[in-house]
Amino acid sequence: MNLVRAELERLGARRFVQLMLVLLVLAFGVTAATTLAGSHRPTPAELADAQMQAAEQRRQLEETYQRCVARERGVLPEAEAEAYYPEDCAPLDPGQMERLPVAADFLFGVFTFAVEARPLLYFLIAFLVLFGFLVGASYIGADLNSGGVVNLLLWRPRRLTVLGVKLGTLLGGVALLSVLASAAYLATFWFIGQVAGQAGRLDTEFWRSLGAIWGRGMLLVLLATATGFAIATLGRHTSAALGAVAGYAVVWELGARLVLEILDVRRPDQYMLSSYVGAWLTGRLRLWDEHLCANGFCDGIWTLTWEPALAVLLTLSGGLTVAAFAVFRRRDLM
Repeated sequence: MNLVRAELERLGARRFVQLMLVLLVLAFGVTAATTLAGSHRPTPAELADAQMQAAEQRRQLEETYQRCVARERGVLPEAEAEAYYPEDCAPLDPGQMERLPVAADFLFGVFTFAVEARPLLYFLIAFLVLFGFLVGASYIGADLNSGGVVNLLLWRPRRLTVLGVKLGTLLGGVALLSVLASAAYLATFWFIGQVAGQAGRLDTEFWRSLGAIWGRGMLLVLLATATGFAIATLGRHTSAALGAVAGYAVVWELGARLVLEILDVRRPDQYMLSSYVGAWLTGRLRLWDEHLCANGFCDGIWTLTWEPALAVLLTLSGGLTVAAFAVFRRRDLM
């Protein structure tokens, strides 16, 4: 009997996994149907008006930047001297902005795939992260609680091999599902953009950016799956993983954040796991801290990049997984 094949069959046969798949399909279906119902093909008049508004917005941004530069050089007319401009004009430079106004920003009731693809992909990743964590926790938690792992060890008495195959099968199954779901999901909304909206500007930069988000999201899904598996293994029950997440969210993300703000701690977001998840997904997260401006004027913005975020996420997931294997090796399973 092949252990990997047996684990794949057990994973696919679990009712909880089947229920989560049904919810995944329903969520996708409702999102697609809502988008399709609320969109229409833009008329030539709508496109022309939107392009004019976008061009006007870009012109105003350029004028604001030029006035800021003139103030730096001391050649700004006196009539405009009292207007507020930041000390550093670089953030106002349209050439350095991440995104300039486009016609799609001024089209209402029109689905533009190039604009909406990123938030839609974030929604997909969030659901898959939840899916992976819950399935990972229930997959091993139910077996430990019901004695299924003990039965496996009777004919394959190698604890680490059995647990490793379970984790590997779980990660492989979740990865395959995530790839297929992502392809079907994005293809569906691309088709909606073609028939009931507009595709937008789908250049190389767009696909490269979308691919980077997708790749980071898939890694986050696998890390969440392994984390759920590890916590349930340590707690010997699915509820251990659910309780750990709920406890962390309430005690730390809410309670500790409030305490840190009361104590006026600088950059409290750097102590929150949610900040590192956001920084990893987006590549760079801009956060605000009023304490950075204590000695003069500034915007209070500080940046958390993906490198430390990845290190934190890998350390957390890897540490819990190693601890789970170490405890499982010596634990009394009866």
